[in-house]
Amino acid sequence: MLALNNTTDDQLAFLFIGIPGLEALHIWISIPFCFLYLMALMGNSILLLLVRSEQSLHEPQFYFLAMLAITDLGLSLSTLPTVLGTFWIGTHQIGLDGCLAQMFFIHALSSLESGILVAMAFDRLVAICCPLSYSRILTSRAIICLSGAAFIRGAVLLAPLPLFLRNFSFCRDNVLSHSYCYYPDLLTLACEDITFSSAYGLIFVLCTFAVDALFIIVSYLKILTTVLRLGASDRGLRSMHTCACHLCTVLIFYLPLISLAVLHRYAHGTPPLLYATMSNAYLLLTPLLNPLVYSLKSRQIQVALQKRLWIQRVTVGERTET
Repeated sequence: MLALNNTTDDQLAFLFIGIPGLEALHIWISIPFCFLYLMALMGNSILLLLVRSEQSLHEPQFYFLAMLAITDLGLSLSTLPTVLGTFWIGTHQIGLDGCLAQMFFIHALSSLESGILVAMAFDRLVAICCPLSYSRILTSRAIICLSGAAFIRGAVLLAPLPLFLRNFSFCRDNVLSHSYCYYPDLLTLACEDITFSSAYGLIFVLCTFAVDALFIIVSYLKILTTVLRLGASDRGLRSMHTCACHLCTVLIFYLPLISLAVLHRYAHGTPPLLYATMSNAYLLLTPLLNPLVYSLKSRQIQVALQKRLWIQRVTVGERTET
């Protein structure tokens, strides 16, 4: 184990341990990880291709879905090198600068995804509660502003976090609890007063995820009130169906996020296996399940996908005949 007393920045490194007690099985554990990453990358890439190529999907809700897919691709690519490096190749070490860069991208993309989920909730709110004003409110400019605001918010609020850690000295064992660099995890390794840094991290969570979750809850309470007023009409049933995909996506994102935050803050002495399971669920299941949810629940996505597959079969058939 490498002690970090009196080390310079270019010597400073952190260690990933994977799943303690299962080191001999890491090569086998890497196989399902490879498969899940491949599925996540393929699923989100297909969603992007569909939204870009199909005219029927050129609507605000699917533009937000495309941004969600881009964010999920970024999250997968941010964690893939260290997760597969730990379990497959056996590379357990990362330098300080690389660790801080990965940490920034993970948290910034998570914040961006939360902001996009808010924008999608706003889209459903306008579509159901103010359908006659939908095209007037959800313009191209509004979509760009909502997406840009989510990006700028995450980048600005997260910029100080790497600076805090860059100025700390690390005098404890440099073993990380996850297979990637996570701010609360890094903070526990510092040997200086972390009160301010920890408080700033809490403020960041409250200003992003807590505010976003509150807005989503309020939006769906308003949507539910409107749907109940409509009764069992076709419009009311269609409205609830269009919200199903988004609600599943919200749960897939927030439940692992909240669980991991609670484990870090309150559940000290948690078994390493539970830490490893929740940390990978937080950043791997979301990019994996989002495309599946929309493929299974969204009729428009299904039609677009079937159309692309039919065109592909026709093209292959014509080439075979010639």
